[in-house]
Amino acid sequence: EPAPQTIPVSELPMKVYEAALNTGPDSSCGLATAGFRTAKYLPEEWHQNNYVRYHEAFADRDHSERCRQESQNLAAYTAALAQRTQEDSTTKVGERLQDIHFWKSELQKEVEDLTAETDLLAAQKVRLERALDTMEIPYSIATDNLQCRERRQPPDLVRDQVEVELLKEAELIRNIQELLKRTLKQAVNQMQLNRDHKQICEMDWSDKLETYNIDEKCGRYNNQSTNVQFHPSSSKFEDSASTPETWAKYSHDNIYRADRERLASVNLRALIDNILHDTAEDLRMQCDIVNEAFAKRCEEMDDAKHKLEHHLRKTLKEIGDQEYNIAALKQAIKDKEAPLKVAQTRLYDRSFRPNVELCRDTAQFRLISEVEELTESIEALKKKLLDSEQSLRNLEDTRMTLEKEIAVKTNSLFIDRQKCMAHRTRYPTVLKLAGYQ
Repeated sequence: EPAPQTIPVSELPMKVYEAALNTGPDSSCGLATAGFRTAKYLPEEWHQNNYVRYHEAFADRDHSERCRQESQNLAAYTAALAQRTQEDSTTKVGERLQDIHFWKSELQKEVEDLTAETDLLAAQKVRLERALDTMEIPYSIATDNLQCRERRQPPDLVRDQVEVELLKEAELIRNIQELLKRTLKQAVNQMQLNRDHKQICEMDWSDKLETYNIDEKCGRYNNQSTNVQFHPSSSKFEDSASTPETWAKYSHDNIYRADRERLASVNLRALIDNILHDTAEDLRMQCDIVNEAFAKRCEEMDDAKHKLEHHLRKTLKEIGDQEYNIAALKQAIKDKEAPLKVAQTRLYDRSFRPNVELCRDTAQFRLISEVEELTESIEALKKKLLDSEQSLRNLEDTRMTLEKEIAVKTNSLFIDRQKCMAHRTRYPTVLKLAGYQ
């Protein structure tokens, strides 16, 4: 309710009354009485002057009484108005304190939630970093296995299932590393966003706290307070002052944006947890597939090595038998030399029979046939000896080939079992791959 208009207090100017002089025809200012009754007033004039004074005194008293009454009424009205206004202002300040306390509490809760969420996201970030560091171990194992298997000798230097699965494992690890790096970068950015919005909410909360303390101090002021004074220029509005709507919207928007980032952080944490779980499971599954391929390949090489050793044993036995056969053939050839010498000597001596005694008798034909038979037998034995010797050489070549193949298989088994599979026992566990350790 607007205050009534007031008139500033000031002294009224004094009224100056001029008495009417009797200068008419009835005046007593004749020449005869000039020295006794000069400038005298009439009785009517005297009474008139008294009445004028009475009227002025009455009017002034009446005006003064009205002024005093109005002043008392105005003082009472303004006192009541000031009391009501002060009480209403105190009530409004109290309501404002409740509003400030509400938003301050909401901001404080949001700051606490953001702090807790950022700490949880930081823990997930540590898991990502651990998992990323742990990925170096399986990657080094996979690459070391591939490099070791490059030292296999032909014909074992094949692109078998083990190599295919090892290449898949190395590619899977590289893809996982890239995924973890991208996720780690996303987590770092989200943590920065969380801190930025937390700082905004903290600044807003700090302003609310300072304002709350100011308004609380203002709410305790009363007419008996000793620390109040005049501030004439404080009653005007600042150009940059906000309205209650913009003031509430500012805190609401801060909380909304902070809550939105907090929910994004929660979703990112869930995504990180799923990524770490899935990548660890996929990698361990691929590790088991590679180990199974190694075991199957080693079993195949063991079987091939055993078969080669079996054939080598048979070949060595055959080489011994062939050597004995060659020795027997040589002895047989040597055994035919004496009968051949006898037969040839007989023919030679009988060629010296004289004259007609040099007859082509039955003995001569038999000796000749004996020499031919012995010669054919020796030739056949020599041919068989050559065949046996060639067979022995072939058996020796086969033995060398088998021994080389066995050495190659032994080397391949050593690489796969002693180098690769022994190295793969250092493969990280699922918990370590998931960043828990």
